[in-house]
Amino acid sequence: MPADPGVPAAPAVPAASALPAGDGAGDGAHASAPSWSLKPTGTDARFRGLAAVSRSTAWAAGSKGTVLRTTDGGASWRDVSPPGAGALEFRDVEAFDGRRAVVLAIGEGDASRVLRTTDGGATWTESFRNADPRAFYDCMTFFDRRHGLAMSDPVDGRYRILSTADGGRSWRVLPDKGMPAAQQGESAFAASGQCLVSSGPRDVWLATGGAARARVLHSADRGRTWTVTDAPIPGGDPARGVFGLAFRDRAHGIAVGGDYRAGEQSPRASALTRDGGRTWQPSARPAPAYRSGVAWLPYSRDTALAVGPTGTDVTTDSGRTWRTVDGGSYDTVDCARDLGCWAAGEKGRVARLERG
Repeated sequence: MPADPGVPAAPAVPAASALPAGDGAGDGAHASAPSWSLKPTGTDARFRGLAAVSRSTAWAAGSKGTVLRTTDGGASWRDVSPPGAGALEFRDVEAFDGRRAVVLAIGEGDASRVLRTTDGGATWTESFRNADPRAFYDCMTFFDRRHGLAMSDPVDGRYRILSTADGGRSWRVLPDKGMPAAQQGESAFAASGQCLVSSGPRDVWLATGGAARARVLHSADRGRTWTVTDAPIPGGDPARGVFGLAFRDRAHGIAVGGDYRAGEQSPRASALTRDGGRTWQPSARPAPAYRSGVAWLPYSRDTALAVGPTGTDVTTDSGRTWRTVDGGSYDTVDCARDLGCWAAGEKGRVARLERG
């Protein structure tokens, strides 16, 4: 289920504003107050799909079938949108490097599609087109360069899981016998490409909302069997729930969300787990507003960023407390192994975290 595309922009802010220093060992690259620096893209597309390959290379996927790629740190962007894709809404992109990437288009029926490139977007191959009018795909994730999953909102009362074992060349629907029943009205939010995330070779988590309780589902066998746990982020409304997840390993995770409607309060908009999602605790000082995207800083045990239409927050204690450090509007955030962190959102906004 897509987040409301009509969420208004935040007030204008400078292209770069201060983010916090790092939290200690392994975080030295962030020790001098890095900041977001906007990288003009030349488009007004809204980017909810983002893949950080490195400080120099990133992919962004969004509205109007738009896919962009940079290989020079955002100084320039190449429009590598698939031909004829203007009617598609790309909400997730998973990139293996500067040449190989997979994008997911969302929507009812055959609007949900997966496309793949191996030449930096010069050519694309459609590898999946949904033929079931009841399905609506929201997010995807990859465990490695070969194995990945995509998920659909419930069909016949259970979330539908799509699996690939060849890097996205082909896909098959997994049996749903190991999937818990969905709640009435429950779905996932295609807000940031982070409603389905993985860590390590087999563990994957699925975020839900829109029903009486927000929940997080976990599979330790690449999507064949699942357990489910209530999340302390409020539900009870189609606009509320968990919108984004991030795990730094198979035990430690952060959930963010809230109520995406402009002007609505989002109390308890973040939560954390230390046991792989078996239990979740609300943040002692949560993110102060609706947040759709979250990412751990590489090599840090404690620091993560959360983003949403009204700003960026940082935690330096694994999600227990958060503080706002930027007022710019972003929908999603992702970090690469070389400490290259990127954020993307409405009106063509893409930014890279710059060292101070």
